Amino acid sequence: MKKVIITTALILTSGFAAAKSMPATGGFNGPNDGAQTTVTQALNAKDDTMVQITGNITHSLGDEKYQFTDGSNTIVIEIDNEDWRGVNVTPNDRVIITGSIDKDMMQDATIDVDRVNIAS
Repeated sequence: MKKVIITTALILTSGFAAAKSMPATGGFNGPNDGAQTTVTQALNAKDDTMVQITGNITHSLGDEKYQFTDGSNTIVIEIDNEDWRGVNVTPNDRVIITGSIDKDMMQDATIDVDRVNIAS
């Protein structure tokens, strides 16, 4: 009887451990209500405003910062390595970036990117 209880406990414990180690996936992939849609609007938005903009990442500035353009204006964006989520892009690829405005008193507005998707 003890063997059955111990075996059952081990099976349940390993199942919980496996479920906990699985990465979270899924979620809504679409426009945000009220999100800005151009770089010009993003540059004029308040701090922490959610944005979703389609354009191109033109080049790396180092330290997880990149130059981004929507074709009419440019802005610096910051993409943490884990926020790429396996997406690889070149300057020729149109992407949709989703994130929030980061405004400091002494610097221009930037976008702290949460997600990068290839535009279809």
